[in-house]
Amino acid sequence: MRVLFVTTEMDDFVRVGGLGAVSAALPRALRPFADIRIMLPGYRDIIEQLTHIQIVGRCPAFAEMPACSLGRAATKDGMPVYVLLCSQLYDRPGNPYGDESGRDWPDNDIRFARFASAAAELAMGKLDKNWAADLIHANDWQASLVPAYLAWRGAKLPSILTIHNLAYQGLFPKEALRRIGAPESSFHIDGVEFYDQVSFLKAGLVYASHLTTVSGTYAREITTEEFGCGLEGLLRLRSDASELTGILNGIDESWDPRSCAQLAQQFGAGDWAGKRANADYVRKQFGLAVSRGPMFGIVARLVHQKGIDLVLSAADEIVDAGGQIVVTGSGEPALEQALIDAHRRRPDAIGVVIGFNEAQARRIFAGSDFTLMPSRFEPCGLSQMYAQRFGSLPIGHQTGGLAETITDGETGFLFSKPSRDSFLGGVRRAFSAFMAQDQLDTMRRSAMGRSFSWTISAGSYNALYRKLASV
Repeated sequence: MRVLFVTTEMDDFVRVGGLGAVSAALPRALRPFADIRIMLPGYRDIIEQLTHIQIVGRCPAFAEMPACSLGRAATKDGMPVYVLLCSQLYDRPGNPYGDESGRDWPDNDIRFARFASAAAELAMGKLDKNWAADLIHANDWQASLVPAYLAWRGAKLPSILTIHNLAYQGLFPKEALRRIGAPESSFHIDGVEFYDQVSFLKAGLVYASHLTTVSGTYAREITTEEFGCGLEGLLRLRSDASELTGILNGIDESWDPRSCAQLAQQFGAGDWAGKRANADYVRKQFGLAVSRGPMFGIVARLVHQKGIDLVLSAADEIVDAGGQIVVTGSGEPALEQALIDAHRRRPDAIGVVIGFNEAQARRIFAGSDFTLMPSRFEPCGLSQMYAQRFGSLPIGHQTGGLAETITDGETGFLFSKPSRDSFLGGVRRAFSAFMAQDQLDTMRRSAMGRSFSWTISAGSYNALYRKLASV
């Protein structure tokens, strides 16, 4: 079965959030089941890392979108990758979505509509004369127009859209309709229109054959007003028609502290001296005082969704009780600055590095006793899985993937509301466990024994692919 996996991030080359990790792991886990190929925009970072790109097709200019070429290459382990080559759209500094100061590119409508339109052409067999898709799997708002372009061009190809985070929707003024060559007739409540704007994500929700999201709990949550971001009515309709499925993400097999090369010292369950060696290393790296108290790690995008403000409001209590906090990540400038200020206030107990470095993130999971995840909502979350594998017990809000992957009191701690008091209730339970050595030991062993293999997720996606392809 031939599957085109359309994404704007892949850890091999470029990563902004969890989508990059999923795009690197899920297609590889699906290779035993399908001829799966990945399509990416030709960002500067990707072009520089691919050694040989063969041009297989060309897309003429369309509406206000420039002409471009399609290249085919492969990852080091042989995964086929298509890249859309258009230097005026993708050869830029910054990240895939915005400039170096974090502002969205003003032409993101054209950048991602051009990408989606080309993906539809490729899937239909119009670009690579040697390959066409039986099914197309699009991810998040940047690829959400793929099912729409298929529909507008009369193609009967089945499509899946995976919602990794409903809060990011790709909203543009109505003029975008003309710029991206979308039919005027699509601008209505049952099409791409959303409060008099063009919503790329809504286009996918309307036109895709099937919708998936990254946990069963989040699949239910997004059909409610609280989590539906104004799209809950449409999502309820798709859910009631059995066209919305939650499939939990997995994590890469490299997340094993017994073999992870980036750690200060490798260790397994029961080797707590090895875990302490990582804690000592992290304390030294972050300039923290020597301590016998618990270390609380945060590896996250520093945005409101992740509840960083709740951590800041609880930081003094954590430190006064003998705890230390280490943070790495980047995001909203105000939250970054607030964390830097907290570090300056308590430099011996709060360590902060703005930016992301995977080796450092792995050492924080390995060295910390607990991982703080007070997210207001969390479609799936990966950090709580990484943390458990590395013996760092997650403290998470009972929502989305956190509710599904943390067993309260066994492999971590769940709290019920995204509020300071509820969060501190979880933190205090963690302190109690830390003081009770037998309980801490049992919980760590349980957490480290968890399996979050992609094989399970891949089996669910394969079954869904085959069901849709047979309709």
